[in-house]
Amino acid sequence: MTPLDKLIVALDMNTEEKAVAMAERLKNDVKFLKIGLELFSSCGPGIVERIRETGCDVFLDLKFHDIPNTVAKAAASVASLEPFMFNVHALGGYEMMKRTADAVTAEASRLGIANPKVLAVTILTSMDEKAIKEVGLGLGSKDAVLKLAALAKKAGLDGVVASPSETKVIRKELGEDFLIVTPGVRPEWATANDQKRIATPKIAIKDGANYIVVGRPITESKDPAEAARRIQKEMEI
Repeated sequence: MTPLDKLIVALDMNTEEKAVAMAERLKNDVKFLKIGLELFSSCGPGIVERIRETGCDVFLDLKFHDIPNTVAKAAASVASLEPFMFNVHALGGYEMMKRTADAVTAEASRLGIANPKVLAVTILTSMDEKAIKEVGLGLGSKDAVLKLAALAKKAGLDGVVASPSETKVIRKELGEDFLIVTPGVRPEWATANDQKRIATPKIAIKDGANYIVVGRPITESKDPAEAARRIQKEMEI
């Protein structure tokens, strides 16, 4: 994989006009764009097709977390939108993740489309050790993330979303074929914003991330395409 294949840019905005305009500015320099809750909630499912029309693949970051039946049905609906990948919360448990994986495979087969990658969110990158203890997990961040990642793999998911702090141990324990998508990545020239467990692009890739997610350092820059190219250059190891 080249740096072009490893960078996902987060479209953290709330209108279709802004999102499509940003996608058009980035489409020659970026392969993957992330649609999160804000954009999806504002624009509805049609935004996935609009972004895909620019030639970019979509990571649909909706973090489903509900009872197994509800998430499995939601996941099947999402599969029909043909995102490259989407995610659920690992804290939903084994049955929720297993039924989701099975539902997506069945729906993709029925429609004759590519199976989207299904990832499990482990612990949000906005949470530090104090926040993790406050919710009562009873484990440190690395132990909690590794336990959730192993459960996701057992359930048949393709990989996880995990912070740079846990990437290395996940790669070591769960193997080379397990996808790791790493948010909380900030180039040396950018501010951390609300991210806590962060790393630079180069460190994230070196530690085993398949993909890194970067938002504001690119989308809020004067020249988003140049910022994306600059980050891709930083990923070279």
